[in-house]
Amino acid sequence: MTYTIESLPPVSEMMRDCGLEPKKQLGQNFLFDLNLTGRIARSVPNIAQMPVVEVGPGPGGLTRALLMAGTPRLIVIEKDKTTAPILTRIADSASGRMEIVFGDALQVDTAQFDLTDYAICSNLPYNVGTELFIHWLHKMAGQTDGHGIQSLTLMFQREVAQRIVARPGDKQYGRLGVLTSLIADAHILFDVPSTAFVPRPKVESAIVQVTPNMDKIQRIGDIRRISAMTAKLFGQRRKMIRGIIPNVDWEQFGLTGMERAEELSPEKFAELAAHILV
Repeated sequence: MTYTIESLPPVSEMMRDCGLEPKKQLGQNFLFDLNLTGRIARSVPNIAQMPVVEVGPGPGGLTRALLMAGTPRLIVIEKDKTTAPILTRIADSASGRMEIVFGDALQVDTAQFDLTDYAICSNLPYNVGTELFIHWLHKMAGQTDGHGIQSLTLMFQREVAQRIVARPGDKQYGRLGVLTSLIADAHILFDVPSTAFVPRPKVESAIVQVTPNMDKIQRIGDIRRISAMTAKLFGQRRKMIRGIIPNVDWEQFGLTGMERAEELSPEKFAELAAHILV
């Protein structure tokens, strides 16, 4: 039988037919709620004109929503090959708009897909979400011509989402907030209750949208050095910075050295990284 995306059986039924279960070791929590997956997909800016890369599609709940929202091209990157029967079935119903790549998203080079501009939308696996996010921020920072990732629409644990949008003075302010604010504009779109997932996680989730800011990117400097500086100082966030990095004339940066990482603005991190190698 030939299906369209709209006429495919429910995700839960397709999983049952394939004997597919969420894998705890891969951080899998599947989202079945069609209203939520549709809302996430429609949140992707310019989706009807924008190719989308989805990481960790699992049984394809969000995948189907992205196709139904009108993306002209969808590339899914999945580490778990047991999802192949379901993803192939979805691809066969997508009129040539969907490509499947099995592999580790941190190792897959998106340059191979010949994409000028694209969006990333994903219900990220909990165990690699932060690492992937920092990886994409680094890619954004290198987009000095404005081409490449145009938006990230991502689901995180709510605690991680709050860290991404945090500013100095916020309790959640840390490395993610520094890196994000130096490269992009970010905000939380909406919360996702734990009851929406199978299996139900112990934490609440939220959808974060991050868009590159070209003015910021043009003046950021070396993102690798800034990233290293944030890791160094926030890695011992309760210590004074002079105790973490000794033998620095902090006065030249308008500091005493008695500050802690949480007291430094993103711009100050960039300034320090430009002059201090850690």
